[in-house]
Amino acid sequence: MSKKIELALVYRDMWQSSGKYVPRVDQLNKVAQPIIDMGCFRRVETNGGGFEQVNLLFGENPNTAVREWTQPFNDVGIQTQMLERGLNGIRMSPVPKDVRKLMFAVKKKQGTDISRSFDGLNNPQNLALSFQYAKEAGMIAQAALSITVSPVHTVDYYIDLANKYIDLGAEEICIKDMAGIGRPASIGRMVKGIRSNHPNILIQYHGHTTPGFSVASSLEAARNGANIIDCGMEPLSWGTGHADVLAIHEMLKDDGFSLPDINMDAYMEVRKLSQEFMDDFLGYYINPKNRFMNSLLIGPGLPGGMMGSLMADLEKNLSSINKWLTKNNKPNISQDELLIKLFEEVKHVWPRLGYPPLVTPFSQYVKNISLMNVLQIIKGKPRWSMIDENTWSMILGKSGKLPGKLGDEILAMAKEQGREFFEGNPQSLYADELELYRSKMKEKGWDAGTDDEELLEYAMHPAQYENFKSGKAKTDFLADLEKRKAGTNHPSKAGGSGPIPVGGTALPNEMNISVDGEKYNIIIEYPGMDVSTPNSKSKNTPNTKIAASEIEGAHFVLAPLEGKFYLTKDSSEKPIKLGDKINKGDTIAYIESMKVINAVVSDESGTVVDILANHGDEIEEDDKLIALK
Repeated sequence: MSKKIELALVYRDMWQSSGKYVPRVDQLNKVAQPIIDMGCFRRVETNGGGFEQVNLLFGENPNTAVREWTQPFNDVGIQTQMLERGLNGIRMSPVPKDVRKLMFAVKKKQGTDISRSFDGLNNPQNLALSFQYAKEAGMIAQAALSITVSPVHTVDYYIDLANKYIDLGAEEICIKDMAGIGRPASIGRMVKGIRSNHPNILIQYHGHTTPGFSVASSLEAARNGANIIDCGMEPLSWGTGHADVLAIHEMLKDDGFSLPDINMDAYMEVRKLSQEFMDDFLGYYINPKNRFMNSLLIGPGLPGGMMGSLMADLEKNLSSINKWLTKNNKPNISQDELLIKLFEEVKHVWPRLGYPPLVTPFSQYVKNISLMNVLQIIKGKPRWSMIDENTWSMILGKSGKLPGKLGDEILAMAKEQGREFFEGNPQSLYADELELYRSKMKEKGWDAGTDDEELLEYAMHPAQYENFKSGKAKTDFLADLEKRKAGTNHPSKAGGSGPIPVGGTALPNEMNISVDGEKYNIIIEYPGMDVSTPNSKSKNTPNTKIAASEIEGAHFVLAPLEGKFYLTKDSSEKPIKLGDKINKGDTIAYIESMKVINAVVSDESGTVVDILANHGDEIEEDDKLIALK
């Protein structure tokens, strides 16, 4: 008798692992029926992770997207699943308890059947509420083991972790091999151990293909008792994504497993539509290098899901560091050289940060510190001089207990800076906020939405939601898209050859665009070009900087890195203002860069006589931010 196994399509993760955005709701609606017609999927991953955030970023209501996208699958009995980050909900930072609870209730009512919950540190205490709230909402509570390879992350460690999750209420287990670095034999032993302890638990394997192990790992997982294998499909399979369903299907069938046939006409339709979405706009946000497998990642173990943002970060920082090298009469470096330096630095940084599993958000923290170290070393400065506030929270235990020991230099820095370690339950650090955001919505005249879904989005993603409501998100997105169309080849058609010469054509710096009957005035900025307009409201323009430099006797606090400037990091803080007394070492502002918040620390004492950047401005490294006297 043949063994039965089933497949899940991770359509959301296919896009997130490749680039910045996911398809619009009209595109998702278009592709849903062909996915159903393929006839081979038990489950489809529809939302969660960064889905809601990226919808907000291009000016689309994520609640509409989730409801409309899940409905066709609900109608035919294909289960829908989402990814959620435990303490962090569906964002990169911790979420209050009442917001977490509302999230599960809303997502179930919107049509999501399964919550795949993971904790970036594999801390059971951070997932206990996820399991409880998921089940109370009527969802299936699936616990994900975040797979990484280190001296502390052994097969026995993960078997024991599965036991703890199940004891806390998890109804299913996912082997979440987010970097695809789980060695196939070890994955097999892991599944076998969990199956031996829990004969009736459903086990799902999720592996990215980046370094090349995942096809063999899928087979080992299946042979040892996994029930469902996650897969992707062309044109976004392989690379930093997932193995293609055709390969997984034939491999399992050849090994004697029983699973439904694939309707190839429907497969080709989904493939064609996905390519159309890339040709429409999504391809402009997919780095072609993410379409290739890279066994160099076996060493650093960085996950496929963050490679899209990693390559974007490298591009930005490469430009910045090469400007610095040119200014200092040093030879420029290539992106590949920077990438290898980063991978080597991850090997140095990771154990000293206590071996956090390399999964969102902690993979970002390890990568960011490593990249900042590389940039500082290139400039002749010491390591660890730029540790962002999110990483410090992890180091200090505010996200839960780290699996390994911190390095001596990290402990010494914490002591020197007077930072205190936390050993309690991280959830206790974050007070309930739903009523605060409900009152803010009333003040603004905004409706809380069906089932309080708009309230959830505002409380979960405050800044992005405000930009969505004001129209700024759509305006910014359209401006960025026009810039990419004007200055680059389309990656999905041209193989990502990067910037192309503009020749003698004058590029527009302002244009009017009509979208769905709404008109938008777009100001377009190009790297290295001054296209500032008289109507620009930003204080951080070349003219402002020149005026600022003439403040007699002033000391300027400079931006330590490029990113988005903020005077505060949350609503509980008060921003600095003119006349404030500042001491050397004080945190006076923040820069959001590479998905984390970096403190801007004053290098001198003095009185604030000018603030040269607006809250929310995009700034460059070494821009003048604050003038002191």
